[in-house]
Amino acid sequence: MTYCDISFLGVFLPITIILYSICPTKKRPIVLLIASYIFFWSISGKLIVYLIASTLIIYLFSMIAKLNYKKRDEKLKTVEKDLKKETKLEYSNKLRKILILCILIQIGILIVLKYSGFIGNNINSLLKAINIPIDLNIKNFIVPIGISFYTLQAVSYMVDVYKEVIIPDTNIGRLALYLSFFPQIMEGPICRYRDTAEKLWSGNKITYKSLIYGIQRILFGLMKKMIIADRLDIIVSNIFENYSQYNGGIIASGMIFYTLQLYMDFSGVMDIVIGIGEIFGVRLSENFKQPFLSKSVSEFWTRWHITLGAWFRDYIYYPVSMSKFGKKLLTKSKKKLGNYYGPLMTSIVALFIVWICNGIWHGSAWNYIFFGLYHFTLILIERLTEPITKKIIKKLKINTANIIYSSIQIIKTTILVFFGELFFRANGLKAGFYMFGKIFTNFSINGNVLKLGLDSKDFIIITIFTIIIFITSIMKEKNINIRDEIGKKNIIIRWSIYYAVILSIIIFGAYGKGYIPVNPMYAQF
Repeated sequence: MTYCDISFLGVFLPITIILYSICPTKKRPIVLLIASYIFFWSISGKLIVYLIASTLIIYLFSMIAKLNYKKRDEKLKTVEKDLKKETKLEYSNKLRKILILCILIQIGILIVLKYSGFIGNNINSLLKAINIPIDLNIKNFIVPIGISFYTLQAVSYMVDVYKEVIIPDTNIGRLALYLSFFPQIMEGPICRYRDTAEKLWSGNKITYKSLIYGIQRILFGLMKKMIIADRLDIIVSNIFENYSQYNGGIIASGMIFYTLQLYMDFSGVMDIVIGIGEIFGVRLSENFKQPFLSKSVSEFWTRWHITLGAWFRDYIYYPVSMSKFGKKLLTKSKKKLGNYYGPLMTSIVALFIVWICNGIWHGSAWNYIFFGLYHFTLILIERLTEPITKKIIKKLKINTANIIYSSIQIIKTTILVFFGELFFRANGLKAGFYMFGKIFTNFSINGNVLKLGLDSKDFIIITIFTIIIFITSIMKEKNINIRDEIGKKNIIIRWSIYYAVILSIIIFGAYGKGYIPVNPMYAQF
């Protein structure tokens, strides 16, 4: 069962909404929790034990943290003023050790399940290369859906409790719902405890507005996924699975189609997820903000998969930058390199770690690691050349707000993103380099993409609906609230728009004969 299945949209979600609505306010969170566990069990079966384990770990940490802070505060009332700092540090160090242990367990489970095969196979390859006759017996584990997402949520919760950003929660039900809320368990967004936990547990009443606005967002997401993303899967799979048969022109088109497919699939599912949250009165974090209007790769990654980027920033980038090593490096590099390039050195180290982690987080393969390093390199080049670029712009008196300049920057960024996604989708790093090379050594526009699984009608449908999505993106960029604008229309126009979207999904959705059902793409990560 996935978010686009008729079993989910036509049975599971309506039943959950009805039961939630007829229950007393205090019982509504229980309905969401039971629904979330039923949903997770339906997609992962007995692997639900790992989700339960993560929940128990953060609950145990909460209990320990609460007791630790209670003892600390009681002791602070009795100690002399000059000993208060030492007392705080004593209890902080105790809790830090427990925090590290809990994080190691959480991340350890993720590494064993998701990466043990990759690590073992690479060790075997290395041993073989240096003629050591040892062959490790590697087990491949079945990975629970969403483990990468709820693990990061669990870690963020424990770190925030340790930093006293939030108060330790000893309500195991609220913690369980925070980790397992069924709309976000497969693909995120990666939410913080302080943003969603209380709202999920408050039992908000479903209002007419929340229901309508939620359904609007769900329909918009279904349009993106079922009409565009799922339709493109046929041609994308054909090109990437049989890349050696095609010239550089076909491969370049596959690279573009995949990037479009990934965006429409992932952002479409996020629309569905956020729409479901809206129905229950819970505002989930936005994960996309018109990324293909970005003027640099740095900006692109503040607009694409926003919650993952924010997690890496807050829990890896800042801690590395503010660590003892980071501060020492900052002091030394400032003396030698000045006030711009000096701090940049600390930033480079932190960025390198972030992008290695970003690549590995997406999957246990070298092409994902290369994907991370590719974007690290592009961002590094942008930052190293920024002072020079500003001087050139100033000397040539270029108006950066000019539409021509902005368009060139957007096109440049989009092309760079295309190449990154080529390696991301490729069947291994070797295949990625082969495809990349063919674009520049065997480029031809003679290939006929109409022979790769889609006909001219399919491309017309893709083009029309992509233009519609692009127009809505422009409107959002200009802070035009499309749903509010629709809500101002009279009832005939308003419901005509709703029915037009519903009919377009029914008529043009890529399902039935000739199409293969496509699960949400980011669920595999």
